[in-house]
Amino acid sequence: MAELTLADIARATANTRPDQTALVFGDKSTTVHELDARANQVANGLMAFGVTDQERVAILDHSSDQFYEIWLGAARANLAIAPLNSRLSTTEVIQVVNDSHSRVLFVGLAFVEMIEQVRSQLKYVDHIIVMGDEFSTWRDQQSAMAFESTMTPADDCLQMYTSGTTGLPKGVRLTSENVFKGPMTALENRGISPCTEIGSKDVILLCLPHAHVAGSILGIYGLVMGAKLIICRDFVPADIVSTIEREQVTLTLMVPVMVRGLIAAMEKTGIACKSLKTILYGAAPMATSLLKDAMKALPHSGFGQIYGLTETSGPVTFLTPDDHRSIAAGNNDLALSCGSATAGVELQVINHYGQPVPPGGIGEIICRSPQIMKGYWNRTEDTLSAIQDGWFYTGDVGYIDDKGYVYIYDRKRDMIITGGENVYPAEVENVLYEHPAIADVAIIGVPDAQWGEAVKAVAVLKPGAVLSAEDLIAYAKGKIAGFKIPKSVDFVEELPRNATGKVLRRLIREPYWKAHARGVA
Repeated sequence: MAELTLADIARATANTRPDQTALVFGDKSTTVHELDARANQVANGLMAFGVTDQERVAILDHSSDQFYEIWLGAARANLAIAPLNSRLSTTEVIQVVNDSHSRVLFVGLAFVEMIEQVRSQLKYVDHIIVMGDEFSTWRDQQSAMAFESTMTPADDCLQMYTSGTTGLPKGVRLTSENVFKGPMTALENRGISPCTEIGSKDVILLCLPHAHVAGSILGIYGLVMGAKLIICRDFVPADIVSTIEREQVTLTLMVPVMVRGLIAAMEKTGIACKSLKTILYGAAPMATSLLKDAMKALPHSGFGQIYGLTETSGPVTFLTPDDHRSIAAGNNDLALSCGSATAGVELQVINHYGQPVPPGGIGEIICRSPQIMKGYWNRTEDTLSAIQDGWFYTGDVGYIDDKGYVYIYDRKRDMIITGGENVYPAEVENVLYEHPAIADVAIIGVPDAQWGEAVKAVAVLKPGAVLSAEDLIAYAKGKIAGFKIPKSVDFVEELPRNATGKVLRRLIREPYWKAHARGVA
């Protein structure tokens, strides 16, 4: 099992349980045999384009069942897919597609007009295939003949893009070993992992976008375990509870804002979602009050919190359902934790000198595991900075208690997580600085009941300039993705800086966070 690659997914199951349903998307169902055959067709179609080993194949679309056909097919051709966040701006799409050097681009119907307008700026793209009916026609013209894949566990199978501190997206290179080694170790040794919650009889609702590492890899874990995947194109709470009831969903993964929407929809519709035995959540911490509301609304469900990064290809800590039952029994301190290390993961907290601190000591959290990415695509210096002596520097500041539970205190690199989306201040600041009335600006995350954190601009105007918060927010629209645009703006006389001129974000954030128990929302 430890030598599993993406190219192997669905093959073994197709021989033993060919008629089992693998994917459900709307009113379409795909059996394991059909998924296996379609992956072969995609692989043969890509090979006909003249692709070579380890090239990237870009996908720009909302979530759909065809995503898995492309991913498994690309793996069988020894290619890595590069899924794009569907909420990126046009400029960001151009940057990512060009950075990946993809010669093949699969594009959803909603994005065809955008791609047509910028086609001449896509430097490497030779082939564009529109998802939906056009994709199905192209796929069905290809041979379903299987061939021996050359993909190894050390080959890249997925390239996820994460925002960079310089404002430019970075491609995170993930291999089959990164994706599978930790979960397989947990399954074999009964170690701590959210993957041990998944079984062959599970019906998994996928409502996170496939361009998020958690959204795509949960689906792959489900296929490995023989579960049925229910794929949602968009998260509409009323539709979600109806889908859970209709499909008898047993497990799902959400970000906290989705959990809030789920509870509200349950109250409005009267649907109790009694089939839902496991709710995993992550991408942002959940407020203790929301967590307790969720456990009260879903008393028949077990909850599990995951903490991980794109660079770790999945969770490195897990707050288990048993831990949550302890929270329900009154352990409020544990409610602030993101769990203990998952199987095969080593965790440390280090000080400014790179030395480990004792339990309870605050510092940067670093981890070592086979899950750690191969590196950043074509960014050697960034890779060497992030991975040192086998340890990945998360950029998150926190502590580990004497029982091994991890508590996130703050973000060393100032990243904001709003509704599960990552926002780096420098990227937004670069846009706002271009406004002629702005003399200085800092972007911070502030508490938000719905999104966990909301993006706020704290700005200094040039002498004599007049500018409203609404005008500055409007200025940013269209230049960056919608989730990166400030939700509010405060104007100040000056920003606090240290002796070298660096903005002291912590001092800017403090007034907004002082009434909250968590260092981050």
